[in-house]
Amino acid sequence: MNSVPELMISRSALRSNIAAVAAQVAPSEVMLVVKDDAYRHGVDWVVQAADGVRWFGSYDVATALRVRSLRPDARVFAWAIASREEIAAAVAADIDLGVGTREYLQRVIETATGLGLTARVHLKIDTGLHRNGVRPEEWSGFVATAMAAQQRSAVRVVGVWSHLSEASDAEDDDSATVFRAATAALRDAGAELEVEHLTASAASWWRPELRGTLCRIGAFCYGIRSGDGPQIPGVVPIAALTASVDRVDADRVEIGLGALHGLPSTLVGQSVWTPGGLRRILDIGAHSTMLESWDSAAVGDRVRIHGSGEHGEPDVTALGESIGSIGEEIALRLSPRVRRVVVG
Repeated sequence: MNSVPELMISRSALRSNIAAVAAQVAPSEVMLVVKDDAYRHGVDWVVQAADGVRWFGSYDVATALRVRSLRPDARVFAWAIASREEIAAAVAADIDLGVGTREYLQRVIETATGLGLTARVHLKIDTGLHRNGVRPEEWSGFVATAMAAQQRSAVRVVGVWSHLSEASDAEDDDSATVFRAATAALRDAGAELEVEHLTASAASWWRPELRGTLCRIGAFCYGIRSGDGPQIPGVVPIAALTASVDRVDADRVEIGLGALHGLPSTLVGQSVWTPGGLRRILDIGAHSTMLESWDSAAVGDRVRIHGSGEHGEPDVTALGESIGSIGEEIALRLSPRVRRVVVG
């Protein structure tokens, strides 16, 4: 028997999580991040289910265009550096672009000018994480270039943004100081900013004083906790990874989920839920995994690798932490060999 593992995903849990996150960060607005195929949950159904969300963060232009086709009414933000062809497609589709280098700004300006269109841009200041972004000492020249291009209608500067390291409160406080100074300088240069966004999931939740008008939230909306972080009130994992028993031996059972489905081989020794309770993983092969057996184990029994914890199984973050990683790695490793089933 060669069963197909499934990621069982709850539409109602996603909506409930988004509502809980929105209530927590209000009056700031939520930007639902759908990078990496919505953290491998499936971007199409996520975007369609999130009907109350006005802003989506897509990372790359290709995903932004997919979101645009599904939600013509939404604001869509793509922040990865893109080619001229991608920029042209994004500007034509009214996608907001994150711009964090002088070279990329020039590419956006030239592309929009060639099209005779205006690109909406969010300028990025490097507040210390060094993940793209213009250094503070270069900010004034960068802003001057952008505002000159705005005068020619090549761009419209609608936002300012950055990333936090979230390494410590003190470092994030320093980053916020840099961000506020950059924002003030941009306004002084004549920018009429619609949005300011500095925080992602964790800082948006626990550091309200650092929020801008917009919060980029990805992991929390899918119920993926921060590494070593507590359970988040009102937020639950929206997905459970399940597999069927394909073979039963005297002291072990084989389930149809393996490394080629995205299960890390380092999970050997960790426990998952079975109809007989928690059982240890004994071996992980390419297509299947061996578990400790239980009384009355039978072919077709369903095993939960991770989920909401309602059956005693670990959530995706606990599973990641068990191997010295984070929940996002476990979620993002899942391959298309795992069937996505959306319910509720």
